[in-house]
Amino acid sequence: MKKEFDPRMHSAEHILNQTMDRMFGCGRCFSAHIEKKKSKCDYHYHRDLSDDEIKEIEKRINDVINADLPVTEEYISLEEAERDYVIDRLPSDAGDNIRIVKVGDYDACPCIGPHVTSTKMIGSFRITSKSFENGVLRIRFKLSKS
Repeated sequence: MKKEFDPRMHSAEHILNQTMDRMFGCGRCFSAHIEKKKSKCDYHYHRDLSDDEIKEIEKRINDVINADLPVTEEYISLEEAERDYVIDRLPSDAGDNIRIVKVGDYDACPCIGPHVTSTKMIGSFRITSKSFENGVLRIRFKLSKS
């Protein structure tokens, strides 16, 4: 069965990843499970997050969503992508032209999944739970219609 990505949730994942890296310097998630009803991202990190940090992550993500940023794509060569981005999560058959998905001027990364055309289409972002074990910080989240 082929996995189907939800454009709203997938776009929210991009914003979460950029927010986590900006706030904590942890890079993008190394593992994600993105579904329409709920999703999770796993990060290599050295500690759990406080409730205040979780609230700040939610606030920043919802600020980006509410900014109504365009979500666009461009194609660059594999050589450029290897130089400018981490491409280890792309499939081995991604080809010589790599799709870069941009969320306004907030985020840009290689991606093969579907996305919304504007962040306002995502809806409201909420972290439902988080956990920390053996150097892995897991964040679970949901979206609701705005």
